[in-house]
Amino acid sequence: MTVKFIFITGYLMAINILLIAQKYSNEFLQIGVGGRALSMGNAVVASSDDIYSTYWNPSGLLGLQHNVSLGLMHSSYFGGLAAYDFGAAVIKNSDSSAFAISVLRFGVDDIPNTLDLVDANGNFDFSKLRSFSVADYAILFSYARKFNKYPNIDWGANLKIIRRIVGEFASAWGFGFDLSVRYTYQAFILGATLRDATSTFNAWTYNTETFEEAFIKTGNEIPQNGLEINRPRLITGIAYDYPIKEKFSILGEVNADFTFDGKRNTLIKSSFASIDPHVGVELSYLKKFFIRTGIFNIQHVVNASGKNVLNIQPSIGAGIRHKSFAIDYAFTDIGNASAALYSHVISIRFGLERK
Repeated sequence: MTVKFIFITGYLMAINILLIAQKYSNEFLQIGVGGRALSMGNAVVASSDDIYSTYWNPSGLLGLQHNVSLGLMHSSYFGGLAAYDFGAAVIKNSDSSAFAISVLRFGVDDIPNTLDLVDANGNFDFSKLRSFSVADYAILFSYARKFNKYPNIDWGANLKIIRRIVGEFASAWGFGFDLSVRYTYQAFILGATLRDATSTFNAWTYNTETFEEAFIKTGNEIPQNGLEINRPRLITGIAYDYPIKEKFSILGEVNADFTFDGKRNTLIKSSFASIDPHVGVELSYLKKFFIRTGIFNIQHVVNASGKNVLNIQPSIGAGIRHKSFAIDYAFTDIGNASAALYSHVISIRFGLERK
């Protein structure tokens, strides 16, 4: 295969594979959002009570202290290769209900399109070199409400609209629902989120006119329009907030992700379900200054020597909160301890009182 077909062929073949191995579709929605969460190993499904709860546990939106809250996140993934962004707005119209909308984008930009780089005579014509982006989008409409008879229990839900784009070559639309619950008892918090509760469906459409000739010349199979189906994923968590003297406190949380789409490479796995545990710790001073750490992506991998070893991805971060404003930072994969490349995450959030 010549150089001019490598980029497009690789991306379209990857999507075609996803239509068969659907368990890994929409994986960009499993990365996580918010500097606090990513510095705690994504172990926040119980303790999340800010604007990023739209992603983790929409019932946690009732923990917001302001009528209107806004949040933004930017992260550089895989050593700067990809960008992951998140924005959200929440309206808490009463102590018992809240509405929110959030947008996510994970994308790789400025990918060279070399399909027309070489002419029929084998000459390079760099004036025809173009670039394109591969991007995944999701819009979440969130709602949270208290159980009237049980004030310690909150429930929430997400309606998800998904848009995936591979330049001018392929695109997809998807829809799905999430359900969540949160229960507080003294210093304990229990939370659970059922993602893709009714399964999430992505319908792919290929613009074969843009690459059909190249695929035929190189002997590649022309992909067909198809449907991806994401099965439900259950995320459970328990957190405990322990005060240390007057000014310090420490919060620890343990989460477990349950998937039911066959055996995955997780710490606990079976043909019925795979369980991916992760933990996080947050030390706070006056609930204004925070230091956080966590461990996630615990799995067995084969190293360079061919040995099967236990691989973990550690993370660390810090946060500052002043009145209605907060900023959080996370650095994942400390010391290059995992197979993944490092990532920096910065997120901000602030609240407004509605007149």
